[in-house]
Amino acid sequence: MNNDTTVASNFIRNIIDDDLAANKNDGRVVTRFPPEPNGYLHIGHAKSICLNFGIAAQYNGKCNLRFDDTNPVKENEEFVNAIKDDVTWLGFEWDGLKHASDYFDELYNFAVELIKKDKAYVDSSTADEVREMRGTLKEPGKPSPYRDRSIEENLELFARMKAGEFDDGAHILRAKIDMASGNINLRDPTLYRIRKVHHVRTGNDWSIYPMYDYTHCLSDAMEGITHSLCTLEFEDHRPLYDWVLDVLKTPAHPQQIEFARLMLEYTILSKRRLIQLVEENHVDGWDDPRMPTITGMRRRGFTATSLKDFCERIGITKNDAWIEMAVLETCIREDLNEHSPRRMAVLEPIKVVITDLADDYTETLSFANHPQKEDFGRRDVVFSKEIMIDRDDFSEDPPPKYQRLVPGGEVRLRGSYVIKCCDVIKNDAGDIIELRCTHDAATLGKKPEGRKVKGVIHWVSASAGVQATVRVYDRLFKEPHPGSAESLEAELNPDALIVHKTAYVEASLREAQPEERFQFERLGYFVADRYDHSADKPVFNRTVSLRDTWAR
Repeated sequence: MNNDTTVASNFIRNIIDDDLAANKNDGRVVTRFPPEPNGYLHIGHAKSICLNFGIAAQYNGKCNLRFDDTNPVKENEEFVNAIKDDVTWLGFEWDGLKHASDYFDELYNFAVELIKKDKAYVDSSTADEVREMRGTLKEPGKPSPYRDRSIEENLELFARMKAGEFDDGAHILRAKIDMASGNINLRDPTLYRIRKVHHVRTGNDWSIYPMYDYTHCLSDAMEGITHSLCTLEFEDHRPLYDWVLDVLKTPAHPQQIEFARLMLEYTILSKRRLIQLVEENHVDGWDDPRMPTITGMRRRGFTATSLKDFCERIGITKNDAWIEMAVLETCIREDLNEHSPRRMAVLEPIKVVITDLADDYTETLSFANHPQKEDFGRRDVVFSKEIMIDRDDFSEDPPPKYQRLVPGGEVRLRGSYVIKCCDVIKNDAGDIIELRCTHDAATLGKKPEGRKVKGVIHWVSASAGVQATVRVYDRLFKEPHPGSAESLEAELNPDALIVHKTAYVEASLREAQPEERFQFERLGYFVADRYDHSADKPVFNRTVSLRDTWAR
């Protein structure tokens, strides 16, 4: 267990403190993180991971990673491996690696026990009939015509279901609770359904699979979980959780505690919607840096530290509330500002020829890798006759207060000389293809005499720089609360990805390793792509801008 966890008080920790003071559970604290392996984890799961593993670490307890693999139709090993990678990358270690399928025999035996107690029965109604009999929030449900089957008949039918004698949908096993309950979850919920599907771990051993609500509480009990932490949508399921454990008189009875799920602005965390984004090719897979998946955010350059800091800052509450995207972006900016070396990059290059330098002129300048951290060292940057600057740093018709390069104007090159634009070269279409400038040789590290030059721009040597692909990512949605429109596509931000295929970067970035992070001066924080980056073909992804410019 990784014990390097920041501790902040919340209502869950207060409950655990009271339990420990009363010596409940013999002073033990055991939690679990129980994802279903039917997709990739997202930042909402990161909140649950940090909570469950953090609670265990704070109280010197244990936390299991348990896969809720009871629906073989949607689950596969790819998702299992991705989930393990995400938890590990976040910096947590599980005490036990569990699967709900580990308990299939025990779960079946518990179901038999419920039948023998006349607390479960085999229902042969169709799915539509079951749905109609369940009633509504205003009307009670109606009992199934099969509700009063004898215990003997139910045991026989359930055994034959297990043996694979029936087709999918022919029968289900339902709990016998209360069809008039105000809580629909207690109106004889389904415990088992027939699914003749290959399971990734148990193969074709089973023709019936347990439902989540039935499996989860018993898995918690068998693992000795003391505090079963889940999001608020399971609050109405807690009476069923307790009913199963009470009727079966399990030795352990975990306490289910609900907390508010994460609701992050400009983001969708619905698994159904995320699948839609992937399957409709709005993004390039689950690890697309625009996705809120942990693997996508990692590829975009978010750090595990920043995500854990974010989860700690937003806290654990009982009420759902939207979290501003600025909170997440502040966390990553603060982390990257502290730990990222500085480099220069030009995204949309325009050539600048310094006419008063010799054609073969080069000069090696020394740059600090971090302005506040001497231990980051220094690097060499080549200055030459031809350099590249960003197209946005020149204007023939500048707006008010523009402090970059203009015809006849001066600007300082970052860490280098003051240059003056003398001529603008255009092609036949009228597009600017080159700027011709002179430089003031007396301004290296010094202010020019007799005049003020306010603007400072970055640059890259045309001969010594490296051509690269730079992907500028932004928020995937243009609406703060997406998901309400009929068309998901209508809410997508068309500028969520802008690719600069002819960017120039410093020569030192040729040595960048995949997932190595940098601040590109004046542009933002960038990371060498986890998969596509190489020394021959550098690819960088923007993690976040230097400051929040979304409102503007």
